Amino acid sequence: MGHDGTGLTHPATAGDPRASGGGGGHGGGRRVLVIEDEANISEAIRFILRRDGWAVGVHDSGHGALDAIEAQAPALVILDVMLPGDSGFDILHSLRRQPSTAALPVILLTARGGHGARDHAREAGASLFMAKPFANADLLAAVRQLVGV
Repeated sequence: MGHDGTGLTHPATAGDPRASGGGGGHGGGRRVLVIEDEANISEAIRFILRRDGWAVGVHDSGHGALDAIEAQAPALVILDVMLPGDSGFDILHSLRRQPSTAALPVILLTARGGHGARDHAREAGASLFMAKPFANADLLAAVRQLVGV
């Protein structure tokens, strides 16, 4: 896996359909962008989704996250609340204010799973809220449901 200086992680073998997400599985090669600063979590999510046929990009901070979303044009964003730079809530508010991303499905992840955090996520416009740790099968089902596959 290589980094290009933008905070995005790219497959080591771009021509290998297994590395890029391919076209098989439920994802059908559609792109999901994971914005998460904990490498073990983002890598686990990438593994789960790529195995199901999704193309997965990773961005590791709130800095430049909106640019990464614009550049990658994902079908769905998985967004951590606590990030270096802009918070997940800041990013989500910006997405909801822009006509081009107002309807973009966003799964908001947080280590705090209380009712207050859930209410804040709903008010901010999250499509779905998931507390860490989450079950892999639940995350995969949520991605499939929100993208409509």
